[in-house]
Amino acid sequence: MNVSDSERVATTLSARGYEITDLQDDADVVLINTCSVRERAEHKLYTEVGRIRKNRPNKPVVGVMGCVAQLEGETLFDKIEGVDFVLGTRAVGRVADALENVFEGRNQFADLGERDIDYDWSVAEGQRHSPYVAFVPIIEGCNKFCTYCIVPFSRGREVSLTPSEVIRQVLELRRQGVKEIHLIGQNVNSYRPTDESGLEGFAGKTAFSRLLRAVAATGIERIKFNTSFPRDFHLDIVDAIEENENLCNWVHLPVQSGSDRVLKAMKRLHTVDRYKKIIDRIRSSNREITLTTDIIVGFPGETREDFQQTVELFEYCRYDSAYIFKYSPRFGTPAYKMEDDVSHAEKTARFLELEKVQKRLQSESLSRYNGRTLSVLAEKVSAKSADDLSGHSTCHRVVNFKGDISLLGKAVDVRITDIKVNSLYGEVV
Repeated sequence: MNVSDSERVATTLSARGYEITDLQDDADVVLINTCSVRERAEHKLYTEVGRIRKNRPNKPVVGVMGCVAQLEGETLFDKIEGVDFVLGTRAVGRVADALENVFEGRNQFADLGERDIDYDWSVAEGQRHSPYVAFVPIIEGCNKFCTYCIVPFSRGREVSLTPSEVIRQVLELRRQGVKEIHLIGQNVNSYRPTDESGLEGFAGKTAFSRLLRAVAATGIERIKFNTSFPRDFHLDIVDAIEENENLCNWVHLPVQSGSDRVLKAMKRLHTVDRYKKIIDRIRSSNREITLTTDIIVGFPGETREDFQQTVELFEYCRYDSAYIFKYSPRFGTPAYKMEDDVSHAEKTARFLELEKVQKRLQSESLSRYNGRTLSVLAEKVSAKSADDLSGHSTCHRVVNFKGDISLLGKAVDVRITDIKVNSLYGEVV
């Protein structure tokens, strides 16, 4: 979502006559878009502003945007020397206005207001992170209030884009030659628009599953979505994936813990049994759907038995990959007031133990692709070799393969010849 916000800021500024530069040291304005999910990101912000000011004697305008800006607001001016303006998560559409205020001499300008009703969520051609892959936000904000998470406070309540606007954007992206779109949101499957125009004639148990079918009907080559919230994951989503080949065979479904007791303390609103029923449906699909997750170890009150239940859940689900985090208290969340009673050493031990399990599961998962042919979207030249291209399969596997730049932007069939630790390698068929 932060990448998507940055793309829209670049779109706004370009339309107002600003020119984006790849060289930070040449910039008259430096905008830092921040994340607040983990406290370490805030510390990186302080360091980065100091580095910019130290290395740039001509003093560019420095603006802080995103979640840290929303949470900290005007206090950032006191905490960090050299910040000229602060822009909250829902004020990004007014970035050009904020700059004009600074240029007109208004020091330490802050805009933490709500999103404009007519805010344009689209991104101009040429401002995306990739010419072939595009993010399409369909919902922003969160109503769930998991006890460890700061996002509801930094992003606000859930707001869903109308289906007609989502479909309009997808059709425009297809016209521009985009091959793959990602429907994104803090909880993408919690999608609930106030106006469902555009979904008429599309079956589905929820607005989100109907939207998936409507977007699939645009004919765009590939559709992915993330991140899904387990409580709002209706099994009809899997039905939609099975019915439409361009709905990609990948589901990211963060579980966070394998213990019902810990899940309740986290206020995750689902149980392990309910989660397993979703996994059973995904694994029984007639399409081979890749499954990924997020997990937190060492949450306050997590016992060794609770952790062992998480290990057992990993063995049950056999995740294709997982993001594993050690719990750290986040100021402003309900969990911050809980006793952080799992020692740092024990958190590290649990992290390493679960990581070892996941590495084995991931290795077994990747090994099954050896000798098989996958459809891979050639997205860029590989960072490791100028002779190789890199891209993702429909099941969101990273695949590198021999190929020249004429293949960029095309979906090519790649036979897998080598299994790496976190990726696959192959040759064009």
